[in-house]
Amino acid sequence: MTWTFQQIKPMLLSIAILFGIVAECTRVEAAPLETAIVAGGCFWCVEHDFEQVKGVAEAVSGFIGGDVANPTYKQVSKGGTGHLEAVKITFDPAQISYAQVINLFFRSVDPTDAGGQFCDRGAHYATAIFATNADQAKVAEAEKTKAQRQLGLKVVTPIRQAGPFYPAGAYHQDYSKSTKVIVTRFGPRSKAKAYKLYREACGRDQRVQALWGDGAPFIN
Repeated sequence: MTWTFQQIKPMLLSIAILFGIVAECTRVEAAPLETAIVAGGCFWCVEHDFEQVKGVAEAVSGFIGGDVANPTYKQVSKGGTGHLEAVKITFDPAQISYAQVINLFFRSVDPTDAGGQFCDRGAHYATAIFATNADQAKVAEAEKTKAQRQLGLKVVTPIRQAGPFYPAGAYHQDYSKSTKVIVTRFGPRSKAKAYKLYREACGRDQRVQALWGDGAPFIN
Protein backbone atom coordinates (compact mmCIF):
# COMPACT_ATOMS: atom_id res chain seq x y z
CA MET A 1 0.00 0.00 0.00
CA THR A 2 1.31 3.43 -0.95
CA TRP A 3 0.72 6.33 1.46
CA THR A 4 0.19 9.84 0.15
CA PHE A 5 1.50 12.92 1.93
CA GLN A 6 -2.05 13.97 2.78
CA GLN A 7 -2.59 10.59 4.47
CA ILE A 8 0.56 10.70 6.58
CA LYS A 9 0.37 14.46 7.33
CA PRO A 10 -1.81 14.00 10.47
CA MET A 11 0.59 11.33 11.73
CA LEU A 12 3.62 13.60 11.21
CA LEU A 13 1.82 16.45 12.98
CA SER A 14 1.07 14.21 15.96
CA ILE A 15 4.71 13.13 16.17
CA ALA A 16 5.88 16.74 16.01
CA ILE A 17 3.50 17.72 18.82
CA LEU A 18 4.70 14.77 20.91
CA PHE A 19 8.36 15.74 20.45
CA GLY A 20 7.46 19.32 21.37
CA ILE A 21 5.86 18.19 24.61
CA VAL A 22 8.87 16.03 25.48
CA ALA A 23 11.25 18.90 24.71
CA GLU A 24 9.24 21.28 26.89
CA CYS A 25 9.23 18.79 29.78
CA THR A 26 13.00 18.43 29.42
CA ARG A 27 13.42 22.18 29.63
CA VAL A 28 11.29 22.30 32.80
CA GLU A 29 13.26 19.44 34.39
CA ALA A 30 16.53 21.16 33.50
CA ALA A 31 15.71 24.41 35.33
CA PRO A 32 18.92 26.01 36.67
CA LEU A 33 20.04 24.94 40.12
CA GLU A 34 20.86 27.58 42.73
CA THR A 35 23.42 27.76 45.52
CA ALA A 36 23.45 28.82 49.16
CA ILE A 37 26.66 29.23 51.15
CA VAL A 38 26.49 28.97 54.93
CA ALA A 39 28.97 28.62 57.77
CA GLY A 40 27.75 26.69 60.79
CA GLY A 41 30.75 25.45 62.69
CA CYS A 42 32.10 22.04 61.70
CA PHE A 43 31.49 21.72 57.96
CA TRP A 44 31.19 17.93 58.22
CA CYS A 45 28.03 18.44 60.26
CA VAL A 46 26.48 21.08 58.01
CA GLU A 47 27.23 19.00 54.93
CA HIS A 48 25.75 15.89 56.56
CA ASP A 49 22.57 17.69 57.55
CA PHE A 50 21.80 19.32 54.22
CA GLU A 51 22.54 16.25 52.13
CA GLN A 52 19.41 14.80 53.74
CA VAL A 53 17.16 17.61 52.52
CA LYS A 54 14.81 16.97 49.62
CA GLY A 55 15.72 19.21 46.71
CA VAL A 56 19.40 19.52 47.66
CA ALA A 57 21.55 18.15 44.86
CA GLU A 58 24.94 18.55 46.53
CA ALA A 59 26.63 19.91 49.64
CA VAL A 60 30.36 20.64 49.49
CA SER A 61 32.59 21.43 52.46
CA GLY A 62 35.04 24.27 52.05
CA PHE A 63 36.26 27.69 53.11
CA ILE A 64 35.11 31.24 52.45
CA GLY A 65 35.50 34.76 53.77
CA GLY A 66 39.28 35.05 53.97
CA ASP A 67 42.06 36.72 52.06
CA VAL A 68 44.26 33.72 51.23
CA ALA A 69 43.70 31.88 47.95
CA ASN A 70 43.21 28.11 48.09
CA PRO A 71 43.76 27.76 51.84
CA THR A 72 44.41 24.35 53.36
CA TYR A 73 42.49 22.93 56.29
CA LYS A 74 45.63 23.30 58.42
CA GLN A 75 46.00 26.98 57.52
CA VAL A 76 42.39 27.77 58.32
CA SER A 77 42.49 25.78 61.57
CA LYS A 78 45.56 27.68 62.77
CA GLY A 79 43.74 30.97 62.22
CA GLY A 80 44.87 34.13 60.53
CA THR A 81 43.49 33.50 57.04
CA GLY A 82 40.10 35.00 57.81
CA HIS A 83 38.26 32.00 56.37
CA LEU A 84 35.33 30.19 57.94
CA GLU A 85 34.52 26.53 57.53
CA ALA A 86 31.48 26.63 55.25
CA VAL A 87 29.30 24.53 53.00
CA LYS A 88 28.13 25.33 49.48
CA ILE A 89 24.64 23.91 49.05
CA THR A 90 23.36 23.36 45.52
CA PHE A 91 19.59 23.00 45.38
CA ASP A 92 16.64 22.79 43.02
CA PRO A 93 14.45 25.90 43.55
CA ALA A 94 11.49 23.97 42.15
CA GLN A 95 11.67 21.71 45.22
CA ILE A 96 13.03 23.97 47.95
CA SER A 97 13.44 27.72 48.10
CA TYR A 98 16.43 29.72 49.27
CA ALA A 99 14.32 30.99 52.17
CA GLN A 100 13.61 27.41 53.25
CA VAL A 101 17.30 26.52 53.08
CA ILE A 102 18.18 29.47 55.31
CA ASN A 103 15.30 28.68 57.67
CA LEU A 104 16.67 25.16 58.11
CA PHE A 105 20.19 26.50 58.54
CA PHE A 106 19.31 28.84 61.41
CA ARG A 107 17.55 26.00 63.20
CA SER A 108 20.53 23.66 62.81
CA VAL A 109 23.02 25.90 64.65
CA ASP A 110 23.35 28.16 67.67
CA PRO A 111 23.07 31.59 66.03
CA THR A 112 23.44 33.32 69.40
CA ASP A 113 27.09 32.24 69.77
CA ALA A 114 29.68 34.57 68.24
CA GLY A 115 32.71 32.62 69.46
CA GLY A 116 32.33 29.43 67.47
CA GLN A 117 29.90 26.54 67.55
CA PHE A 118 29.43 24.03 70.34
CA CYS A 119 32.79 22.51 71.34
CA ASP A 120 34.56 24.09 68.35
CA ARG A 121 35.84 27.51 69.31
CA GLY A 122 37.45 30.22 67.26
CA ALA A 123 36.56 32.65 64.47
CA HIS A 124 36.79 30.02 61.74
CA TYR A 125 33.95 28.09 63.41
CA ALA A 126 31.60 31.08 63.65
CA THR A 127 28.23 31.14 61.89
CA ALA A 128 27.58 33.28 58.81
CA ILE A 129 25.46 33.38 55.69
CA PHE A 130 27.24 34.35 52.47
CA ALA A 131 24.74 35.84 50.04
CA THR A 132 25.59 35.62 46.35
CA ASN A 133 23.33 38.53 45.36
CA ALA A 134 21.09 41.26 46.77
CA ASP A 135 17.97 39.09 46.66
CA GLN A 136 19.64 36.40 48.75
CA ALA A 137 20.82 39.01 51.26
CA LYS A 138 17.29 40.37 51.62
CA VAL A 139 15.82 36.89 52.14
CA ALA A 140 18.55 35.95 54.62
CA GLU A 141 17.92 39.11 56.67
CA ALA A 142 14.21 38.31 56.77
CA GLU A 143 14.90 34.77 57.96
CA LYS A 144 17.33 36.13 60.57
CA THR A 145 14.58 38.38 61.91
CA LYS A 146 12.21 35.41 62.10
CA ALA A 147 14.79 33.31 63.93
CA GLN A 148 15.49 36.07 66.43
CA ARG A 149 11.78 36.56 67.06
CA GLN A 150 11.27 32.84 67.61
CA LEU A 151 14.21 32.52 69.99
CA GLY A 152 13.65 35.75 71.85
CA LEU A 153 17.43 36.11 71.84
CA LYS A 154 19.87 38.19 69.79
CA VAL A 155 21.00 36.37 66.65
CA VAL A 156 24.62 37.29 65.92
CA THR A 157 24.98 35.41 62.62
CA PRO A 158 26.10 38.00 60.03
CA ILE A 159 24.85 38.18 56.46
CA ARG A 160 27.95 38.69 54.35
CA GLN A 161 28.63 39.11 50.64
CA ALA A 162 29.96 35.92 49.14
CA GLY A 163 33.50 35.89 47.84
CA PRO A 164 35.51 32.97 46.48
CA PHE A 165 34.55 29.58 47.89
CA TYR A 166 37.37 27.05 48.10
CA PRO A 167 36.36 23.38 48.41
CA ALA A 168 38.21 21.48 51.11
CA GLY A 169 40.33 18.47 50.16
CA ALA A 170 38.80 15.10 49.32
CA TYR A 171 39.53 13.87 52.87
CA HIS A 172 36.83 16.23 54.20
CA GLN A 173 34.09 15.58 51.64
CA ASP A 174 31.25 13.22 52.65
CA TYR A 175 33.17 12.57 55.87
CA SER A 176 30.10 11.35 57.73
CA LYS A 177 29.45 8.62 55.14
CA SER A 178 32.98 7.31 54.59
CA THR A 179 33.85 3.75 55.55
CA LYS A 180 37.59 4.48 55.47
CA VAL A 181 39.22 3.56 58.79
CA ILE A 182 41.30 6.23 60.51
CA VAL A 183 43.02 6.49 63.89
CA THR A 184 41.11 8.74 66.30
CA ARG A 185 41.22 9.50 70.01
CA PHE A 186 38.55 6.82 70.28
CA GLY A 187 40.86 4.33 68.57
CA PRO A 188 40.63 3.01 64.98
CA ARG A 189 37.23 3.90 63.56
CA SER A 190 35.63 4.42 60.19
CA LYS A 191 35.19 8.09 59.38
CA ALA A 192 31.43 7.63 59.65
CA LYS A 193 31.72 6.19 63.15
CA ALA A 194 34.30 8.80 64.19
CA TYR A 195 31.98 11.53 62.93
CA LYS A 196 29.08 10.20 64.96
CA LEU A 197 31.19 10.00 68.12
CA TYR A 198 32.54 13.51 67.52
CA ARG A 199 29.08 14.97 67.00
CA GLU A 200 27.80 13.38 70.20
CA ALA A 201 30.84 14.47 72.24
CA CYS A 202 30.66 18.02 70.88
CA GLY A 203 27.09 18.46 72.10
CA ARG A 204 25.80 19.86 68.81
CA ASP A 205 22.41 18.19 68.80
CA GLN A 206 21.86 18.73 72.51
CA ARG A 207 22.41 22.48 72.23
CA VAL A 208 20.36 22.83 69.05
CA GLN A 209 17.46 20.96 70.62
CA ALA A 210 17.68 23.07 73.77
CA LEU A 211 17.43 26.22 71.64
CA TRP A 212 14.91 25.21 69.00
CA GLY A 213 12.97 22.32 70.54
CA ASP A 214 10.63 20.69 68.02
CA GLY A 215 11.76 23.23 65.42
CA ALA A 216 15.21 21.64 65.19
CA PRO A 217 15.20 19.77 61.84
CA PHE A 218 18.36 17.64 62.03
CA ILE A 219 18.48 16.06 65.47
CA ASN A 220 20.08 12.62 65.06
